[in-house]
Amino acid sequence: MHVSLTELEREAFRKSPVHGIDGRVKIIVALLLIVYAVALPRMDVLDFPKLALIEAYLAALMLLARLELSYLAFRFAIALPFGLGIALFQPFLKQPFVADFTVLYAFPLGLEVTREGLLFGAIIFAKFLVCITAIILLSSTASMSELVSSARRLGMPRELALLFTMMVRYLFVFWTMLGRIRTAQKTRCFDLWNKNVPRKWTLHQVGYTISSLFIRSYEQGERTYQSMLCRGYNADATVYVSKKKIGASDVLVVALTFGVVIAAQMMLSSGL
Repeated sequence: MHVSLTELEREAFRKSPVHGIDGRVKIIVALLLIVYAVALPRMDVLDFPKLALIEAYLAALMLLARLELSYLAFRFAIALPFGLGIALFQPFLKQPFVADFTVLYAFPLGLEVTREGLLFGAIIFAKFLVCITAIILLSSTASMSELVSSARRLGMPRELALLFTMMVRYLFVFWTMLGRIRTAQKTRCFDLWNKNVPRKWTLHQVGYTISSLFIRSYEQGERTYQSMLCRGYNADATVYVSKKKIGASDVLVVALTFGVVIAAQMMLSSGL
């Protein structure tokens, strides 16, 4: 399934209670849950119910946001192989912070599957799943421009804000530019997966595509910079961000998120 950047960005303009939350609150909630998930112990079986509670909270927010399941599945399909690939190697590795290992199965060539490695790999994947879910929820309910302006209100340095603003504005331009190049290649019967042509020639064409996109990006950047100078841009230029008040519903979401994190942490002390 082909999903364009415009279609992915269109998800952020849906109407729902989650979409209506202030962008600063969305960033704080996502960062809070990610930091909490990463900060959990590396080898503790109680991490699983705590991470499951956080994941259930994020899933409830996704349902409340009424996001399309096909787009969510597409985003998860892109990200999950990276975390899954790292987790699958852990049972065969001996982690340096573990003193004793329990061998569950021995393979030829000295490969061994350990209980501690399985536990560590499962915890890594569970943490990765929570972090990816938080990022997908944030990117699906807030547009790129809203994220930049919200980060600026939270105190992002103006230089970074300017860089991210330019990136957001021209990301879609370069994506469209790449689409035009691909269309031109298709009209000339170029197929990346065609097995009837030498792979070396195909790699050359891919290299030409990358170099052409780079040159066009450089030229566009020069034109944009000259236009900015003509409009008075200098080292003291800044990005204007309008003031926006935090509402009662935004405070409620932050309080609810802190409550979920505290409830997850209490599982450790209560032994649940």
